[in-house]
Amino acid sequence: MIIDCHGHVSAPAELWVYKSLLLSHRGEHGRHFPELSDEQILAHTNAREMAPCGHLDMLDRVGTDLQLLSPRPFQQMHSENPGYLVHWFCEETNNIIARQAELLPDKFIGIAGIPQVAGEPVENALPELERAVLQLGFRGCLLNPDPYENSGAEPPAMGDRYWYPLYEKLCELDVPAHIHSAGSRAARAPYTLNFLLEETMAAYGLINSDVFRDFPQLKIVVSHGGGAVPYHVGRFHASHLRKGRDFYEEMRNLYYDTVLYSEEALRLLIKTVGADRCLFGAECPGVGSSVDPATGRTLDDIAPFILGFDWLGDAEKRMILEDNARALFNLGEGAA
Repeated sequence: MIIDCHGHVSAPAELWVYKSLLLSHRGEHGRHFPELSDEQILAHTNAREMAPCGHLDMLDRVGTDLQLLSPRPFQQMHSENPGYLVHWFCEETNNIIARQAELLPDKFIGIAGIPQVAGEPVENALPELERAVLQLGFRGCLLNPDPYENSGAEPPAMGDRYWYPLYEKLCELDVPAHIHSAGSRAARAPYTLNFLLEETMAAYGLINSDVFRDFPQLKIVVSHGGGAVPYHVGRFHASHLRKGRDFYEEMRNLYYDTVLYSEEALRLLIKTVGADRCLFGAECPGVGSSVDPATGRTLDDIAPFILGFDWLGDAEKRMILEDNARALFNLGEGAA
């Protein structure tokens, strides 16, 4: 079985219209979200958007059996105000994901967005995390290391105690956080580049902190292969040695998804952090759903790379494609 730990919702157009209206009236007209039928939800789940075919058809095309489904990160608008708009939109997005997971339980499992409002205490996001896990049955959440969305204000590093109430709640609920940046307000670093910059800083900040000493049960996945961390591990290790620490050892406190669209990048990640720390992720359909003219396949069709690595044993391949996600997200053997 192939479990994609990194998928984003293909939502009805009504959700994006709702966001536009919220930003236009800034809450003056209330938070009412239109009622949608199951048929409308299902139709949009497989509508063609950014790929050669619809979401479900793309998963079938690349052989993905089960996908963990979360909000589209760049849509989360964590830096908007007033803050209750962020909460309203986050809650309605989670409701759509929950509907899709309920209608297609053999294909989707929910991963929550949390309403991180720039400048507000992270505690304000915890009630929605609890609702998503305890009421909607979600198995984790996205975590944006920069709710200011690259606007010039400096967020706390991921080792800062600002984040500790969230880490404590994640341990209490026994669910992972999947680090994934959101929007970017700077043209110099558009959101797709800002993802990698923020995820690099998040991983580096966690590895250089006491977080995993204070929360040994904390489970954190870093998107996009940890950004630049595996690529520059030698440089980071050199700095760590001056402090009497081992960067290679401590980076294994984190998990890393495989949302990397080249064979060479996947090889580097797995050899650097180990198969037991990698979770298959393709973000399919998404930015990688462009067709590679050299192969005729979409770039997010990466399972063949992993299956073709002859230096990985069958057990290690299964770890990456299935077992690590089952263990980390508490999916059990019965899921899908």
